[in-house]
Amino acid sequence: MKKDTAPILWFNQVNKGDIPLVGGKGANLGEMYRHGIPVPNGFCVTAKAYFDFVKKTSLKQKIVAELSGLDVSDSKALMKASKNIKTAILAADMPDELEVLLKTNYQELCGNSDKKVAVRSSATAEDLPDASFAGQQETYLNVIGYKDVIKHVQMCWASLFESRAIFYRTQNGFNHLKVGIAVPVQLMVQSEVSGIMFTVNPTTNNRGEVSVEAAFGLGQPIVSGEITPDQFIINKKTLEITYKYVAKQTWQFTDGGEVAVSKAYQEKQKLPDRLVKELARLGMKIEEHYGRPQDIEWGYEEGKLYIVQSRPVTTLNVSAKGKGEVTAANGKKAKLLMEGLGASPGAISGTVRIIGKASEITKVKTGDILVAEMTNPDYVPAMKRASAILTDKGGRTSHAAIVSRELGIPAVVGAGVATKMLKDGEVITVDGTTGKIYEGAIVTASTEATDTIVTLINGEPIKTATKIYMNLAEPELAQDMAARYVDGVGLLRAEFMIAQLGVHPRKFIKDGKEKEFIAHMSDGLEKFAKAFYPRPVVYRTTDFRSNEYKNLKGGAAYELDEPNPMIGFRGVGRYIEDADVFRLEIEAIKHVRNKLGYKNLHVMLPFVRTIDQLRQVKKLMANFGLTRSPSFKLWMMAEIPSNAILLDKFIEEGIDGVSIGSNDLTMLILGVDRDNEKVANVYSELDPAVLWALERIITTCSKMGVTCSICGQAPSVYPQLVEKLVEWGATSVSVSPDVIEKTRKIVYDAEQKVLKNGKKK
Repeated sequence: MKKDTAPILWFNQVNKGDIPLVGGKGANLGEMYRHGIPVPNGFCVTAKAYFDFVKKTSLKQKIVAELSGLDVSDSKALMKASKNIKTAILAADMPDELEVLLKTNYQELCGNSDKKVAVRSSATAEDLPDASFAGQQETYLNVIGYKDVIKHVQMCWASLFESRAIFYRTQNGFNHLKVGIAVPVQLMVQSEVSGIMFTVNPTTNNRGEVSVEAAFGLGQPIVSGEITPDQFIINKKTLEITYKYVAKQTWQFTDGGEVAVSKAYQEKQKLPDRLVKELARLGMKIEEHYGRPQDIEWGYEEGKLYIVQSRPVTTLNVSAKGKGEVTAANGKKAKLLMEGLGASPGAISGTVRIIGKASEITKVKTGDILVAEMTNPDYVPAMKRASAILTDKGGRTSHAAIVSRELGIPAVVGAGVATKMLKDGEVITVDGTTGKIYEGAIVTASTEATDTIVTLINGEPIKTATKIYMNLAEPELAQDMAARYVDGVGLLRAEFMIAQLGVHPRKFIKDGKEKEFIAHMSDGLEKFAKAFYPRPVVYRTTDFRSNEYKNLKGGAAYELDEPNPMIGFRGVGRYIEDADVFRLEIEAIKHVRNKLGYKNLHVMLPFVRTIDQLRQVKKLMANFGLTRSPSFKLWMMAEIPSNAILLDKFIEEGIDGVSIGSNDLTMLILGVDRDNEKVANVYSELDPAVLWALERIITTCSKMGVTCSICGQAPSVYPQLVEKLVEWGATSVSVSPDVIEKTRKIVYDAEQKVLKNGKKK
């Protein structure tokens, strides 16, 4: 039988030119197999077999009927069409002659006894240089027995009409009936160790290095981010391992599910150096063959390395500042000076400049490390010149932490003794990821502009249905931040603008200087609204606590000492008690929206404890001349357990959506201060009680037709949580600028997985 009419072709019969026959994945596996790459053997059910199947049934008419006139932006209609087509494909009878061929070839692949195989989808437009369909169809692992193989081949055919695949083909102008699907059937590798390899350093974009990640067990938890793997950087010329990080691993994923790793092996290196180097050689061989950097999945079983998959690298690192790895100089162990809280990721070396008060900020030159007891808005000009920030006091939501993340520079806060232990002119290294401070210059980092990781698909930045917003606070950074690939501002904090004035709002009123306060707030709001126009800017009205207000000039006359300000006089409760101050904020908002014409400015209310409070504050806003309308949205922070429990009642009171404040919500549900090292180990957004609240908030919003966002770092820290947020129906996430692109990629992957599984987005 001719190759182009064969229903089944073995890996040794196909090469990279056979995409029309066996799809991108099948062609890729065959190409590597034929060129001596240790790829587990297998065969491909060709696209010709799929087209014959469609032709011999009434499926063509069914597909045309379901997709004619379909509006793919209508998610309900799209999901319905997808379900109907897949059901029809699964219900149709597979041709008898193909069933016989599948049985015969499976038994030949296995030998004397049935073996487990992977049954993978391979669309004929997948993994092309000009169009990536990767991951849009299904893969089934550990399939055993020819009957199950036949069943899963048909399931792969049906997956060609997953809703995301239909959407993608429509958006890119591909004919649904001309895109075929092949199905590689490949022997499973029951990996003792597995991982991912990049033939370019994905952090620095250095093409002279290979990056290897390794963990015990099968590779799914590494790909999903559930397990932290060992990491190795290998020099391509010398094969020297220039960087090594061995992670503690307490569990592994096996054929039988999750299994504990014995204590004796939890902190062991997963793959010996000689195999790391052998793996790097394989990676370089594959890269040389394809002529471009590769993203490779690998496994190790019974003394042999296997390559499971290879595809072109599609994530590019564009100019990084302070994203280097902390490594010992000259082979010596770096001396640890102190530790604090890692508040903004990255690592960089620089010269210490200790700042005791704002009048000293001119001491900080470009590239210096600003060291202070704390920072405030007066420090911002120096912070913009600094390469990193180090403070004695503060938590992850302090001024230093927030501004550092907006600037994209490393920061460590709460180090306790930095201003006393360090000296001006001393050279140190700040690791904002781990919170550690080292003696000397032990990290190499670019001094170019702040890095952005831009993930490309089909040559364009990836797009997500879930909006990606950023959290901002500093007006002077608005213009630079607006140039980023982001959908708007999901959380604009008021506190920095008020702190910049340095005077309690009540004192402005007392001194007859209300217009001065309003003008200052209007100026700050205008900077954000103008920079991001027409993208939305969601302004969270003031959420200062009494201790923070008291630090402002004149504050002592108006603020009482509270034993626990976090759950004290704050949020809308303060507005209701002190309406005159709230009125000044509303006047500033009205000026920017009505006088300056920036209708993209909207409002979010913080710390709304009760439904009655929401009702009262809305009346106040109406009295001050600001009410909900089609062009003005009113959001509420969901950060108190009562918000989750009674959310339907809050929504019925009249709001356009909520934004989950994951930090406060987690602390209040678990009764824990995350910045208190004695109890911080309890703090977790993945705690079942917190997950219950998140699911309830998001699904209630979805059911009642209002938007739901989440602001905080949780989406960028926990990829597995993002998948849940997307599945439950979150409409947006809002994160600090330093993790915008990382979060967009996580959200994209989560959306893809949810749509593949046929779950509602």
